Formats: sequence, structure tokens, C-alpha cells
Amino acid sequence: MKRTLLVLAAILVSATAFAQAGSGFGVKAGLNYAGNGDYFDSTRDAFENPDRNAGFHIGVYGKLGNRLYLRPELVYTNTTSDYNEGDLKISKLDLPVLVGTKVIGPLHVFAGPSFQYILNTKFDGVKFDDIENDFTVGVNLGAGVNLGKFGIDLRYERGFSENEVNFINSNITTLNGDRVDTRPDQLILSFSLKL
Repeated sequence: MKRTLLVLAAILVSATAFAQAGSGFGVKAGLNYAGNGDYFDSTRDAFENPDRNAGFHIGVYGKLGNRLYLRPELVYTNTTSDYNEGDLKISKLDLPVLVGTKVIGPLHVFAGPSFQYILNTKFDGVKFDDIENDFTVGVNLGAGVNLGKFGIDLRYERGFSENEVNFINSNITTLNGDRVDTRPDQLILSFSLKL
């Protein structure tokens, strides 16, 4: 899986280098309004949906094309989801590969897969078993506006790959056997600057 992430990162760097000669590249940052998947409580044999929280992201992008374009990105993302039992914090690298088109004037729409590599997961005072998959796949859908070198977009991201972590050696014995779904479900507001 790590080799796959490295290959995808190499493709992004190559595309960004090519984009410098063509359409462009830049930096981006913004806020995420995120929640992960359900928390399974083994004592009640029940699922709990998370409360959503604000997170952040920062990264780079390349853009190839004009009216119809390809936009690969490499983004560091940090999110937090609240559950009754505690907060799940996730940091990851995202590699969205978006295809977009201009709609009218500065307005454009886009969609594409997002490849995610989970760097770290923490749940308040609880040790996790190994996460099922460090590498997962999701989808991004969104719209944006470009005004000169500045851009703003709003997108929805949803993880496709089922991915859970199980609690082990918990200080709170009632959590042993519980698990949480790490798939993202978030709105992402990004601000970008073409360099």
C-alpha cells in the first residue's frame, strides 16, 4: 500500500511539473466540516453516529487544461469526530484526482476519486488495534470559482473503502470489543492561490 501511495505521489509531482509549463500549479488550504463513520458499542450492540467538527487541510495542486481540466492535489488533512465515548482524531494524506469543466464565467464543477493514506488515528485514552487499511479510496464532488490567481471551492467527500479500527487494552474495559468506522464524510471549503 505504501508503494502505491508513493507511485501516486510521483504521478502528482510529475503532473504538477508539467502543469507549471501548461495550465498552472498552486497551494491550497481551508476548513473541513467532518464526521467519520459509525461507532459500534459492543455492550449495547448498537451504532452511534458522530458529531461533526471543524478540521483543516493544507496542500498543493496542479491543473492541466482550461475548459476541461485535470486537477491532481496532494493534501494533508486533520479531522476530529465526537462520540459519547470520546473524540476520534485522524490525520491523513489525500490525493484527489479531479476532472472538471467550466460552467459559466469563473464557475466550474468537478468530481473524481480521492486516494487517502491514514497517517495517525487517536481516540481519547484508548489504544487501537492496527487500522484495517492505511490506504483507502473515496470520492470528491464540488464546485468552485476562480478569480484571477485566487480560487475558492466547496466539495463533498465520502470514503468508499470499508475501514474500521478495533479498541484493545482499553483503560475503560467496557470499550474492549468496540470499533469505529474511519471513512470520511465531510464538507471541505478550500482557498487556493495559483503560483
